[in-house]
Amino acid sequence: MNQGYAASSASAAAPTLLVVEDDPTINQAVTDRLVAEGFRVVQAFDGPGAVAAHGEHAPDLVVLDLMLPGFDGLEVCRRIQGERPVPVLMLTARADETDLLVGLGVGADDYVTKPFRMREVVARIRALLRRVDRARELALEQPPVLAVGDLFVDRGSRRVTVRGSEVHLTPLEFDLLLALASDPGAVRGRDELMREVWGWADAGGTRTLDSHVKSLRAKVGGERVRTVHGVGYALETGPVATDELDGPVQP
Repeated sequence: MNQGYAASSASAAAPTLLVVEDDPTINQAVTDRLVAEGFRVVQAFDGPGAVAAHGEHAPDLVVLDLMLPGFDGLEVCRRIQGERPVPVLMLTARADETDLLVGLGVGADDYVTKPFRMREVVARIRALLRRVDRARELALEQPPVLAVGDLFVDRGSRRVTVRGSEVHLTPLEFDLLLALASDPGAVRGRDELMREVWGWADAGGTRTLDSHVKSLRAKVGGERVRTVHGVGYALETGPVATDELDGPVQP
């Protein structure tokens, strides 16, 4: 485990994944499955090793445990996202909403709670990688800058400004805002957003979308994102009633 991490061998064309988990048994089990799925895998077992591996190998995606020695997964996420935006799938034994919101706020894109099924982990990884590919394609197809009132979304630089001030969004928050800003005022269905932004065919059984909407509201202004109960979300150019701002969409 040189410098706190190790790398598997695979085709040079295969996506590189960084697996960060301090439990050697879990780390190796996840790694073995991902290698069998055709990925190149770099392993890290603590916070410093994760940051070092990210800097050296520039992975296409990070599978990140929340509880780590050295410093925790939240700090790892802050540091690696500060260096180079990368999709992050967080592994956590804690399903508390506050913990999840903090993780999403520092740059995690999705999460699974322990104990997890490897089939689900692989499916979420593939969905996140597809999302990155779709985001690149859409950036070439649509106008470079979208304006919704005093909110501006620059596709090329992936920058967002509100009332002239830049707002820092995580990669997935940006893609969610972009999906809503592409058709301002229109209600985007829950399943529709999960397919477009996350690459999931079915949004059932996950709070990921709701958690990201809450985080997005905190950054761009809660009045901008309207909840249509039982349907989905819409990006508005003006304020909406405060009783529409809180809580997830009801199925």
